[in-house]
Formats: sequence, C-alpha cells, structure tokens
Amino acid sequence: MPAHDLALLAEAARAAGEVALRYWKNAPRAWEKAEGAGPVTEADLAVNDLLESRLRAARPDYGWLSEESADSGARRGARRVFIIDPIDGTRAFMAGEDTFAHSLAVAEAGQIVAAAVYLPALDRLYTASTATPAMRDGQPIRASSRTEARGATLLATRPMLGDSYWPGGVPDVKRSFRASLAFRLCLVAEGRHDGMLTLREAWEWDIAAGSLIAARAGATVTDRLGQPLVFNSEHPQTAGVIAAAPGLHADLMGRLTA
Repeated sequence: MPAHDLALLAEAARAAGEVALRYWKNAPRAWEKAEGAGPVTEADLAVNDLLESRLRAARPDYGWLSEESADSGARRGARRVFIIDPIDGTRAFMAGEDTFAHSLAVAEAGQIVAAAVYLPALDRLYTASTATPAMRDGQPIRASSRTEARGATLLATRPMLGDSYWPGGVPDVKRSFRASLAFRLCLVAEGRHDGMLTLREAWEWDIAAGSLIAARAGATVTDRLGQPLVFNSEHPQTAGVIAAAPGLHADLMGRLTA
C-alpha cells in the first residue's frame, strides 16, 4: 500500500505544481492569517483545493490534515491520513524565489509511510515510502556520512544557533537557510547538507513528507529531545525536528542535552 500511495502523491504533487506556477511571479493576492500564523496567498488555497479534491476522491477513507484546511477530529479515527502543506515556503513563493515546495504525505499509526516533495519551479521531485528508497527524480539519494558538528553544513535559522539552546556549546557549523522545511529535509536526504534543525515547535504538515525522505536516505530524524516523530496528533505539532547524518545527529543531541 505505501508504494501504491506514493504513485498517487507524486502525480498529485506534479498537478499541484501546474497550479502554483500559474500564480508564481504573477502577484497573487496575499494576506496575513489570524493570530500571527503567517501569510497565505490565493495560490495556497487553489493548490489546497486541487489536492483535497484529487486525493480524497482517490482515497475517500483517508483522513485529511492540511495547513490550509479547517482541522477535524475525524482524522484521528482514520487508519491512514493525508498530511499536506499545499505550498511550503509561502514567503519564498511570494518573493518569486524558486525554493517553495508542495509537501504531501500519508501517515499510518502515527508514522509516515509515503511521501512526496515537489519543487515545481525547479521541476524537482523527491519521494520515499516505507517500501521504497529515497529518490530524487527517480534516482536513489543518500544522506551524508559526517560524524561531527565541526565544519558540518547545517540548515537552520540564525536564532537556532543562539547560546541559550546549547548547554554543551554552540556547534561550529556552516549555517545555510532555505524557507521551506520540506526542502531542507530533502537537501539533507541527498547529502547536499549534513543536517537541518528547528528547535521550535514544528507543524506536522511542514515536516511530514521530508522527514520520511530524509530517514529513508539514511539520516537520523527525531524531535529536539531525540524522540521519534509522531504524526496525526490531536494538536499537530512536534517538538521541533533534527535531521542529520547519524554521527552528526548524535553530536548535536549531546550538545543540546549536556
């Protein structure tokens, strides 16, 4: 079933890209969500509508969790659940940058079993399932083998490397940033960066797909406490996320928990 769902996710992600690119660089209408939840555009909603109609028609018994849909407790009773971010990296999308992504995943028993992350402006598709390896555009990918933080390349916002987070000492890393958490996880999966982290609470839809892709590529993926990620929670957030080469992950966790 994961491989069967994977084909559905990949096809839907590409269809979402066609919709998003019609709005990209065309000044889509945008506004701020309530309670400081960030920006949203008419493209986010159009992509969400397409994905919801397409995916729920194909799997009517699956639950639904999306950043751009009202949440329903009904998903908690479903055996499998779609976890969707229609456009991850909305600010990048609004700025005309090419690093926004569509993040699509299926969860079962709290774990992600199929995932697709598509960057339509780059025509780049990352996929994985529990039955198939992590791939980029159909070719297997592998996380790095870095064993320590010193000199590692880490995707994170600048505040994440503040002294207060690191009782064991701020790691001596080369920091980079991408707006999309899903893309950051995929960059770790293909070994272009050694790790990524966010130590603040993370919404499930931002990290669901990318977390499986990174894990299937050989990265260690946990929350900031070193615990496995659990999805389809009543309140769909995790205690951050850390994805990195196994040795690097251990080094980072040691510094966080010293």
